[in-house]
Amino acid sequence: VKPKPGDLIEIFRGTYQHWVIYVGQGYIIHLAPPSEHAQAGAYSMMSVLCDMAVVKKEQLRDVVGTDRYTINNLLDDKYKPRPVKLILQDAHSLLGQELPYCVFSGNCEHFVTEMRYGKAESRQVGDSA
Repeated sequence: VKPKPGDLIEIFRGTYQHWVIYVGQGYIIHLAPPSEHAQAGAYSMMSVLCDMAVVKKEQLRDVVGTDRYTINNLLDDKYKPRPVKLILQDAHSLLGQELPYCVFSGNCEHFVTEMRYGKAESRQVGDSA
């Protein structure tokens, strides 16, 4: 299944999942702490120690690497997704910005759910902001 613009994509990194939002033509936008990259392995756990992350636009294949991923619009049954045009507009407006990052209250999953639903939530930490 090919992702559509506005879809959330869950990338399985082993001990955690990295979340991105598909924006079309093979590109994604995501909140990336300095340690977040394909095959980061144990180094990805360093993101727990980060307090800032950058909003980046990259090729999906470059971010996924050899990891497994799936389209996962996890909250569609709970919230109505925002219009795709607004999702893409808001995500693009944040490109290059450094944002506060906290694994418990402001992680990559919070970022993408905020873009898609207007609500920042993360199942990984069992908490919503």
